[in-house]
Amino acid sequence: MIVKPTAEGLAASARAASSRGIPPVHLWDPPDCGDLDIRIARDGTWFYLGTPIGRPELVRLFSTILRKDGDRYVLVTPVEKVGITVEDAPFVAVDFEAEGNGETQVLTFETNVGDAVEAGEAHPIRVERDSETGEPSPYVHVRADLEALIDRKSFYRLVEIGAHHEGWFGVWSGGRFFPVIPSDELP
Repeated sequence: MIVKPTAEGLAASARAASSRGIPPVHLWDPPDCGDLDIRIARDGTWFYLGTPIGRPELVRLFSTILRKDGDRYVLVTPVEKVGITVEDAPFVAVDFEAEGNGETQVLTFETNVGDAVEAGEAHPIRVERDSETGEPSPYVHVRADLEALIDRKSFYRLVEIGAHHEGWFGVWSGGRFFPVIPSDELP
């Protein structure tokens, strides 16, 4: 008997697998059950069968069992693994707090699913620029090959506290400088 995975079944398995925090999904090697019609939009909205998932606790639960296998995003439990679609990054950094100044500054980002990450060596910030428009897309590493797209308002706030360093404009966090744009490209 072949059982087709469902979001409900996956959620039940996830609840059983994780009591608190992020489960050790990197240790699990269950059978691949194909793909499930779950999509994470660029704005961080999760969809199931084309409908937004309106329960934040369910989205948070799914986010804890998300991992990236090569170029594929999967939701994984000890008993099954299913592929999902991610339009850009699986998370969105919706806010941050800055403590200190200059090289001693620490930036702590909060994601749309409740994760908090302190930018630094373990959680770098990177910025990609669209090859046609030059529009920046900033990201912060959250965990195990998973990133959060830094939302526009937070990016503007980062620019406000940015600094010039060795020919670049960027931000400091955790003793590390993260370049955003070459200084000579600023108006």
